Amino acid sequence: MVADAPERESMEFDVVIVGAGPAGLCAAIRLKQLEQEQGRETSVVVVEKGSEVGAHILSGAVLDPKALDELLPDWREDSSCPIDTPVTKEKFVYLGPAGSMPLPVWAMPDMVKNHGCYAVSMGNVCRWLAEKAEAMGVEIYPMMAASELIRGEDGAVRGVIVGEAGIGKDGEKKPSYEPGMELHGKYVLLAEGVRGSLSKQLIAEFALDEGREPQKYGLGMKELWKVPDANFHKGLVQHTFGWPLKGDTGGGSWMYHFGDNFVSIGYVVHLNYKNPYLSPYQEFQRFKTHPDIKPYLEGGERVAYGARAITEGGFQSVPKLTFPGGALIGCSAGFVNVPRIKGNHNAMKTGMMAAEAAYEALSADRAGDALNGYQERYDNSWVRKELYKVRNAKPLWSRYGTLMGAIGLAGIDLSISTRFGGWSPFGTLSHGKTDAEATEKASKHKPISYPKPDGVLTFDRLTNVSYSFTNHEEDQPAHLKLKDPALPVAVNLPEYAGPSQRYCPAGVYEFIDEGSGPRFQINAQNCVHCKTCDIKDPLQNIVWTVPEGAGGPNYPNM
Repeated sequence: MVADAPERESMEFDVVIVGAGPAGLCAAIRLKQLEQEQGRETSVVVVEKGSEVGAHILSGAVLDPKALDELLPDWREDSSCPIDTPVTKEKFVYLGPAGSMPLPVWAMPDMVKNHGCYAVSMGNVCRWLAEKAEAMGVEIYPMMAASELIRGEDGAVRGVIVGEAGIGKDGEKKPSYEPGMELHGKYVLLAEGVRGSLSKQLIAEFALDEGREPQKYGLGMKELWKVPDANFHKGLVQHTFGWPLKGDTGGGSWMYHFGDNFVSIGYVVHLNYKNPYLSPYQEFQRFKTHPDIKPYLEGGERVAYGARAITEGGFQSVPKLTFPGGALIGCSAGFVNVPRIKGNHNAMKTGMMAAEAAYEALSADRAGDALNGYQERYDNSWVRKELYKVRNAKPLWSRYGTLMGAIGLAGIDLSISTRFGGWSPFGTLSHGKTDAEATEKASKHKPISYPKPDGVLTFDRLTNVSYSFTNHEEDQPAHLKLKDPALPVAVNLPEYAGPSQRYCPAGVYEFIDEGSGPRFQINAQNCVHCKTCDIKDPLQNIVWTVPEGAGGPNYPNM
């Protein structure tokens, strides 16, 4: 530590888990199960940057219970479990500007079908998992953002600093300053989710992505609606391709009917799109006006909104999972199955496998080394096998567009691969460019004219952001950092038409004309922690860092 670092209290644990999402909570539960089975007492702490467990969880979601069946086999008999809407009907639809074409579910590989799955609120699932973990002795600390890694003399990760707060915008400590705490662990599991700031740091430092393809991402935007009985079809799951996106831009929608007249409706835009004038948020709003979609929402009420990046690189982009002192679990590493539109089951299973490796190491009196047992478990797991079978879906979609690539070639490839143990006539395709590099100069494209929101079915960004219940302490340094403050006005605006003002789904970035020239403004208060700016900025000039704990969205039932 540097000489002027503040003095902090510290706590010692066997395992420190960063992030109370499905991966982190399942890891914590599995550690405590092993403690009960094998007798070695194991201290486990989970830190969560949201105001409560579930506050920052945003997912579609249709949950494959495969991992949960392994972890908690009796969950169906648990009256407190919020997983209560089995999929009863599913549709895949290709949308045109005014019409649609149903895609035959019967002809699709079994893997992409949703029989046996459940439409859920993953936020509520995580709240339930947290209750299970705490009942087993896991300590869970919400409102504790892990802002810094603690390192040993050998460079190994020894813990994290959490809860530092009370620094003003000027960088000076306020009277309310709290130095935070040091949480030391024999092992640290990073379950930060997509593009986690500590995970990103360690992947680069330890070259965990060496020999892998660049990670790919999508931006998922979601609204939760409460709809009239006539519009509600409990257990219906629908996915669409096509309009309003053009064929060369990947993406699509979901609509899940679950619970008490809730409809989860969302849109994903793959972030390797080329046109800097494209606004993913506006595409989502336009999608809802389609005659196949609008009737489901008429007479209903939007009750929540949010956005989150999604890992889409799959098998080719999964980094090495271990580093000295810990491991990456869940979407910190990226285990989403793109054609299945699912990743929660894989996140859960990777958390469980890392927990088993950590307990094994602790039982052998090890600490601070790489959990190679986790990497070995993953290499022989159904998670890896599942991702291997679908490895070419994303590259084919990116290369050949939605109709030929996603529906045509990827459909054929999936049918072959799932029948023949992962063999593919395409071998293993590469992803190529990062999503930032995919952004082309504005001179190659034309601006896109989007309709104005009507305030009933479609909404402006700032109004919708208010339904994410986002809040940050205003007198704190902006958690969105610019490596070079001059680049947005000097390069991004003239060459790329200032894409940050469109790719951000929360209106964080603006170019304000003050007469003497444009000024780049960051409205960090609006940030819903989607991480799109960190991913899509063509110059990779924006760095997302954690704000004070409890800052960000407060998602209900998402």
